[in-house]
Amino acid sequence: MFDGLKSYLDSIQARDPAPRSRWEVLLYPGVWALFFHRIAHWLFDAKLYFLARFVNHFSRMITAIDIHPGATIGKNFFIDHGFTVIGETAEIGDNVTIYQCVTLGGTNPTNGIGGKRHPTLEDNVIIGSGAQIIGPITVGERGRVGANAVVMEDVPAGATMVGVKARSTLVPAEDWAKEFIPYGTVPQCEDAEGNRVDCIEKLEGELAALKADLAALKAERQSEEKSAEQASLDLDPKKSGTGS
Repeated sequence: MFDGLKSYLDSIQARDPAPRSRWEVLLYPGVWALFFHRIAHWLFDAKLYFLARFVNHFSRMITAIDIHPGATIGKNFFIDHGFTVIGETAEIGDNVTIYQCVTLGGTNPTNGIGGKRHPTLEDNVIIGSGAQIIGPITVGERGRVGANAVVMEDVPAGATMVGVKARSTLVPAEDWAKEFIPYGTVPQCEDAEGNRVDCIEKLEGELAALKADLAALKAERQSEEKSAEQASLDLDPKKSGTGS
């Protein structure tokens, strides 16, 4: 039991540079929320629904994290800070990291049957702060969701989702296979000189270059049109106003 606890605390320290010891990690609200959820989930499976809800509400009061007792959570789950909501039919794999103010929300079933309403997060997924994952969708292994993204469709393994409504950024396998990239951040790319740059920064640079090329082409075209107009005036004295 204690070896399992130590392994869990060490997994959090590996993902969070802030704590100086395991004792500090023990004070994290996400650790306590998971502890109470394990109890609530056991009660839920035993069909002791009122007691499960009681533990759930007590945990929410002291941690500001609301995990429904029915949610299924794997090993080494880490919620960094609080104000997170996880729904009843959510399924979370191993080594998943969620930052503050995330919602794993459900959709309203149209057929009157509850069923699977909440997301599934596979192993090693990272969800950035403020992200909203809605409905019975799957975020594939090592998938990442950027801060404040709204995801309502399946996320392929290794993809990073950004924006509202979230769109995928292409991630090479050698990038997403890394052990851990915090905050669900956008992956790094290489520029022409081989330097590591943010993909968005690189795309913005390419867009600026395209805009500059377009402006140069417009200026060249305007210059050609003026030259053609001047040549036309030189050939036709009546147009130039110098004819007798």
